[in-house]
Amino acid sequence: MNTLGVVDRLDPALRHLGDSRTNLSADVLAGYRESLNQRRRAEAQFVDTAGVSIEDIQASAVPVRIYRCAPSPAPAVIYCHSGAFVLGNLDIDHRQCVELARRGQCTVISVDYRLAPENPFPAGLDDATAVLEWAAANGTALQIDAERIAVAGSSAGGALAARLAQLAAGGSAPSTLEFDSAPGFDAPAIALMWQHYLAGRQPSADAAPARATELAGVPATLITCSDVDPLRDEAVDYARRLMSAGVATELHVFPGTCHGFDAFLPDWELSQQLFDLQGASLRRALHDRRCG
Repeated sequence: MNTLGVVDRLDPALRHLGDSRTNLSADVLAGYRESLNQRRRAEAQFVDTAGVSIEDIQASAVPVRIYRCAPSPAPAVIYCHSGAFVLGNLDIDHRQCVELARRGQCTVISVDYRLAPENPFPAGLDDATAVLEWAAANGTALQIDAERIAVAGSSAGGALAARLAQLAAGGSAPSTLEFDSAPGFDAPAIALMWQHYLAGRQPSADAAPARATELAGVPATLITCSDVDPLRDEAVDYARRLMSAGVATELHVFPGTCHGFDAFLPDWELSQQLFDLQGASLRRALHDRRCG
């Protein structure tokens, strides 16, 4: 599909992003990373955090940011940020974590996992797993209910969260062609993402959880994705496979949107709908069902 056709499918609110691309080439990655960090750091200063207490601490050797918005002992969410495994820190999804804590009535523990290519797979997954285990072992000190812990993430962080859910189920832990020129995050960026992250390794279920063949027992799952997104078909297929395995699965595809639209326009109506959807899903999982 040509670029014009892709842009035509976007909601008018997002069409100004039609020519934007994410360049993850090794020679420009450091500069792109620093530019993104500066933008998100500045944006984080203006996020409305009313009712949410926030602190940065260490979970063993992994930096985390804790967002509290529920009475102790609160249910908790281990959150893995977006960034194609090579970008981002505790600021990149700051707004999303505030919204999750507030709307999900829970404590969110955001993980500053190590990034590729300096720290390729399995470093990021190891860090996320370590934080999950740390939270489960330190419920009283953290003022959380260790029996009610969920995992969540955005983009690459969603892949880490999906693998954590699979590992928990196994007892190991408590359309790219159509949208090859999609705005923001396109097929070339995805290829470079896996190149940096895998560093020559063969892809496995640990690195790419959609490759897992046994999905029975995975916790109830919410998957959201964009219509104009090279990762859309993978997300839809994973949701279908979860349902076939008997996993309670909720799938929402947001029409007329591109990858990361909630980060580009967090106050937009569809972004607010996404935040509401995520919060409602967490409330059902962590409060109504009392499940871990």
